[in-house]
Amino acid sequence: MEVRRSARRRRTVTAYRDGDKLVVLIPATMTKAEEKHWVAEMQRKLQRTESRRASPARASDEALLLRCTQLSQRYLDGTAQPASVRWVPPMRTRWASCTPADRTIRVSERLRDVPSWVLDYVLVHELAHLRVAEHNRTFWNLVRRYPKTERAIGYLEGLSAAERVGGSGCGET
Repeated sequence: MEVRRSARRRRTVTAYRDGDKLVVLIPATMTKAEEKHWVAEMQRKLQRTESRRASPARASDEALLLRCTQLSQRYLDGTAQPASVRWVPPMRTRWASCTPADRTIRVSERLRDVPSWVLDYVLVHELAHLRVAEHNRTFWNLVRRYPKTERAIGYLEGLSAAERVGGSGCGET
């Protein structure tokens, strides 16, 4: 977390995420007690906002499958249709995995609390494996149809570093 004081700011307090870091902008004249109060308040507000934006796909395996269908239609021309998609206990070195032979996708429960755009990236990544098994140029061209690919990769790399996990999933996710 980072608190930035501004002489130009008179009354308003603002917060936003910069990667994994929470940045809180406050007036320079604010006391330490007021700062403490407003930092806690902004953390709560931002967490509520992020929870509202959370993917409905986190609710169940059926919701994951439905989200995959939507993402396949939107980014992969509907050509990647999994037979099943399910939440699995936390994987040690991956965020998700795909078995193209039987068209199954497994998603680590570690992703239940990430923003929806990060989960969507992981699902698009795994859906692309239904078309191209390896991480080659054709595969990455498919994945990058999802507009937040680079941002999501950065988020997952930061999350891995924070959790001190050895891998960031699926080879290059």
